Amino acid sequence: MYPLQKQMIANELKDIVGKDYVLTDEADRTIYGIDYFWLPRMLIDRGQVPPLPDYVVAPNTVNELSRVVKLANLHKIPLVPWGGGSGTQGGTMPVYGGISVDMKRLNRLVEINETSYTVTAQAGINGYDLECALNEKGFTLPHYPASVHSATLGGYLACRGSGTVSTKYGKAEDMVLAMEVVLPNGDVIRTLPVPNHAAGPGLLQLFVGAEGSFGIITEATMRLERLPEERRFRSFLFPDMKSGMEAGRRIMLDRLQPLVIRLYDEPSTIKTVRRVLGTDVDHGSYMVIGFDGWRDVVDAQERLAFNICEELGGEDLGEEHGRHWWEHRYDFYFSPKALDLPWMFGTLDTVCTYEKLLPLYYAKKKALEETYKQWDLFYYAHFSHWYPWGVMSYDRFIIENPPQDADEALALHNEIWDLAVRVNLEYGAVLNEHHGVGLKLARHVRGQYGSAFQVFEGLKNSLDPHNILNPGKMGFGPTR
Repeated sequence: MYPLQKQMIANELKDIVGKDYVLTDEADRTIYGIDYFWLPRMLIDRGQVPPLPDYVVAPNTVNELSRVVKLANLHKIPLVPWGGGSGTQGGTMPVYGGISVDMKRLNRLVEINETSYTVTAQAGINGYDLECALNEKGFTLPHYPASVHSATLGGYLACRGSGTVSTKYGKAEDMVLAMEVVLPNGDVIRTLPVPNHAAGPGLLQLFVGAEGSFGIITEATMRLERLPEERRFRSFLFPDMKSGMEAGRRIMLDRLQPLVIRLYDEPSTIKTVRRVLGTDVDHGSYMVIGFDGWRDVVDAQERLAFNICEELGGEDLGEEHGRHWWEHRYDFYFSPKALDLPWMFGTLDTVCTYEKLLPLYYAKKKALEETYKQWDLFYYAHFSHWYPWGVMSYDRFIIENPPQDADEALALHNEIWDLAVRVNLEYGAVLNEHHGVGLKLARHVRGQYGSAFQVFEGLKNSLDPHNILNPGKMGFGPTR
């Protein structure tokens, strides 16, 4: 845009939300060009500037947001929703400039319904603040992601997030009952008040996981749980990962409803057990397992699950270490323990059915470590979101001394992801389990869905013909 046009649009935005809530200084805009995605952080570290928005706008009401969207649609300006900025996939990167919409002023807790066990809140509410308010009433929203201190409710839903206890309570997509959404033309819609019905296809799930490509989530009604009477954890050491995986599979298929199962591969176990127990462990696979609910029910579930673990050679390490894991589960997402520069790193999480998981793990580990041996790439994993049909691999790579040249680092980073994605798809896994697609994986979405991608493309073209909402993500191109 010409400077005059930029100024005129800035004036229109200020008229909608107030002059204090339209930011145009480079320092302010830089904040909204960076999330926890490695690439923009690397660019800043190398003295370069990542893609930045032209404007940052923070609406206070749904009506204000609707007017901002209508303005963007009129001028064909890209518009990117911004929640807590805790994403790892570059989903909030404004790769074509435009407007970043900070949703955090839309943070009202609308209702806690103590009859139906539901909460309705605006999408910009902070996850930790929401949980504290619910706990005061004896409830919990059992979605405890590592990003809970910074992520928003809308962010939970936009990328189909998984919390620590999803093995029992499900992902964000399983907890949502209804939503309010601003469409790309500015219209405000509400889905039906119940999620399961035979009144046509489910509209609700169209917007869950779409990362703002089909509409901007402004409010959601979520199901709640009562705070449990009992919550207990245990740890086991298995002879190998195969036996630990089989224990987890049997526990899930016997419907014993564990709160959490976290199984570490052998490289992780050697480090974890040595650190936690202070002993020399040179083999095996470490598991933390937990149950919650009524005390009598937990007693029965634990007894049956622990029998399975012991039958498969699991050594019972007691409650202390399992409880320690629960109480310190967020430590590794804060400095100084969090992965950060100068390392190159990425979380390659995926999910597949039980029979394919171990072949996938070993194939990916071999492919990455052998292909990038000159960079001393280290690959490791744990398995932390379990289903009656399969399990999620939370796998990561680390390169401690990556290239210092920004272009070379970018190329290496993308090559690693390309190889990992090829292995995932070859073994029947998907691009991602719960971090979303964002910019990082956008180029692979069409490959995952094949000819079925035309369904998404048809929806996008119909709802957002100018492609203004979060362009460049989810396999969609730039603003038209």
